[in-house]
Amino acid sequence: MDATASGGSSSIPFRTVVDSSLPLVPPLQQTFQRMQRHCFGDSTPGEFPLAANPSIVLHVLTACNLNPQDLANLEATCTFFRKPANFTPDFQLSIAELAALDMCQKRAIFKPMSAEERDFLKQRSGGSWKLVLRYILAGEACCRRENSHAIAGPGHSIAVTSSGSVYSFGSNNSGQLGHGTTEEEWRPRLIRSLLGIRIIQAAAGAGRTMLISDGGRVYAFGKDSFGEAEYAVQGSTMVTTPQLVESLKNIYVVQAAIGNFFTAVLSREGRVYTFCWGTDSKLGHQTEQNDPVPRLLLGPLENIPVVQIAAGYCYLLALACQSSGMSVYSVGCGLGGKLGHGSRTDEKYPRLIEQFQTLNLQPVVVAAGAWHAAVVGRDGRVCTWGWGRYGCLGHGNEECESVPKVVESLGNIKAVHVATGDYTTFVVSDTGDVYSFGCGESSSLGHSTAIEAQGNRHANVLSPKLVTSLKNINERVVQISLTNSIYWNAHTFALTDSGKLYAFGAGDKGQLGIELVAQQTESGTPERVDVDLD
Repeated sequence: MDATASGGSSSIPFRTVVDSSLPLVPPLQQTFQRMQRHCFGDSTPGEFPLAANPSIVLHVLTACNLNPQDLANLEATCTFFRKPANFTPDFQLSIAELAALDMCQKRAIFKPMSAEERDFLKQRSGGSWKLVLRYILAGEACCRRENSHAIAGPGHSIAVTSSGSVYSFGSNNSGQLGHGTTEEEWRPRLIRSLLGIRIIQAAAGAGRTMLISDGGRVYAFGKDSFGEAEYAVQGSTMVTTPQLVESLKNIYVVQAAIGNFFTAVLSREGRVYTFCWGTDSKLGHQTEQNDPVPRLLLGPLENIPVVQIAAGYCYLLALACQSSGMSVYSVGCGLGGKLGHGSRTDEKYPRLIEQFQTLNLQPVVVAAGAWHAAVVGRDGRVCTWGWGRYGCLGHGNEECESVPKVVESLGNIKAVHVATGDYTTFVVSDTGDVYSFGCGESSSLGHSTAIEAQGNRHANVLSPKLVTSLKNINERVVQISLTNSIYWNAHTFALTDSGKLYAFGAGDKGQLGIELVAQQTESGTPERVDVDLD
């Protein structure tokens, strides 16, 4: 049988395993002998109890969705799991490696890959299917790839359902909503021209929207420019319905990030490509503002797979997945110390942020705000750095930090998600609680209440503060998105694990997707958006 096909249990040859090695001895002695049969490395006596039925073991490992580290631990502690299993497609692969390959084959980005493409990804990831699985899972976790998510763009909003349908609403002066018009939408409206295409990831910039399909295709609409300044009126032309980006047809894209003056995309193999903002070689190449050709980001990341990219004001962060662990690289403008290298100088090529090694922190999620950045570690710690204006770093002051610094006041929680905007930061804990800090303009921090005086609604918050208005909805929050722009009033989305979407902050262009009371331009407390993303 083909052991990599783990679909149904009916095809598994269940055999009776007879243990004839235990004689009729007193129960206490029998218990002692059975304990000795546990397999620890090369110790004797005994073998793994199910060694006679490796297909059953493979099925269990795959069905349980063990993580790559668990599979590696099995190999390290038991010879059965690391010796060749004699199964197709590769008789030399161990049971643990076959289980990792099996789980990779369930992933949307892996299924259509040819044998050559899979082997290339394997070598690029470190030469192991367990490392490939770790790479794929890391990308899914930090970007909500293939899961529902919402994007609070500059003046407009995008919501992607778990089935891949897309809704848009808000400002539409450049056609960035994708409905074939330039009229504002105050309620979520389905982009019907995308029916039949499953979207797995979205990005929004000033007057622009990019969508990624499960087939790696990129659709863009709005301003017809990859590198126009955020404050510019519009590109040479504008596109009001989703159009396939021709220059990316030969690159299987899994994520896009829109910054000011440039756009970046991430390929399935973990390569980063950028458009524009290269007139001063700021990204290692010379390009014009409207250059439609993607350029490979040169330097160290050419040979290191990247799982997530995040774009801020004139800089880019990349979360890299190496065999030795996770790391963060930064490139671009260093103003305010936002590149994290202990200085404010620019970097033309990606440079490793070494401070995480000093902190003994393994980054798993990275976020790039306009002037500051944040990371969540595997252990739940949160680090911030960059320009600390309005308290957006959460250290109780407004000082700049040129290297990542742990937010000590969040030490009693385990963070799983972080989002940054224009001098604002949100952190989501493993229990679904949400904390925010930074600039309180437009009530986008979520701390306003109906009884507060207008003068207190926009107060800045210098240290993390629990967003009680979100806790009161009695839903577990899994994602936060907030406007990352210095030219637009900010708004914020909170997505729950049941697919409900809540919005607060600026709503003057309909970007909240809710009805505001007459004369109101913002909502200080979370309001349910009438769209189901589950």
